Amino acid sequence: MVNINLEFLKIFSWKDLIDIIAVSLFFYGVLYFLRITKGLQIFRGVVLLAGFWFFAELLHLRTLSWVFEKLWTVGLFSLVVIFQPEIRKALSRLGQRAGVSVIKPVGERVVDRVVRVCSFLSERQIGGLIVIERAQSVEGLVEGCVLMDSLVSVELLVTIFNPLSPLHDGAVVVRGDRVVYASCILPLSKSSELPKKYGTRHRAALGISEESDALCVVVSEETGEISLAMGGKLQRNLDPEMLRALLLKELRVENA
Repeated sequence: MVNINLEFLKIFSWKDLIDIIAVSLFFYGVLYFLRITKGLQIFRGVVLLAGFWFFAELLHLRTLSWVFEKLWTVGLFSLVVIFQPEIRKALSRLGQRAGVSVIKPVGERVVDRVVRVCSFLSERQIGGLIVIERAQSVEGLVEGCVLMDSLVSVELLVTIFNPLSPLHDGAVVVRGDRVVYASCILPLSKSSELPKKYGTRHRAALGISEESDALCVVVSEETGEISLAMGGKLQRNLDPEMLRALLLKELRVENA
């Protein structure tokens, strides 16, 4: 038994270990992609058809085997067409994450202004959605944005989220000390853990925090409740001081 183990260790090299890890990560990525898209149901259907094909081959049903063989070829092209938007977005996100970006850190002054805005919106039950970038840019994840490139100020953010503003229905993206985009559409989370009382705004906040390392502050239009999404988790029922403490901690603001 010992000799067998020693022989195995001689054959098994560090390249084999890297190979196994790489294959595992690849299949994990495929399964994750299927889980967050409509692909899971289609994948189950493909597995079922593959099972029928296997039994057709096992029982030597030549006509049925020929049909499945032709369907397999056509099906591969069909899957590419069906998943074209998801594949394009996934490749875009992969490239975005693989890239190295230098984002100016968020300062204490910006945090204070964001907290003041959220407090203002909360008191008046005005909806708000503020994405704060950290190490990763969210440009490959958001859609329909309006370019702003303005310094973060209480007046600007309050104006954007004013219900009469054409930019209020969406998220703003804060990068460093600037509001870079407004009226952004964020990816929606498919998490089943989010209570049903929370709507699209909270799902959007969770979604962007699942797809990036960004923080997302959300103010409920119905209740005025302040929440913070980070890492796919939602911190709820925050008061301004709690929100400020969390932002300073997560953003690692110096001299806080």
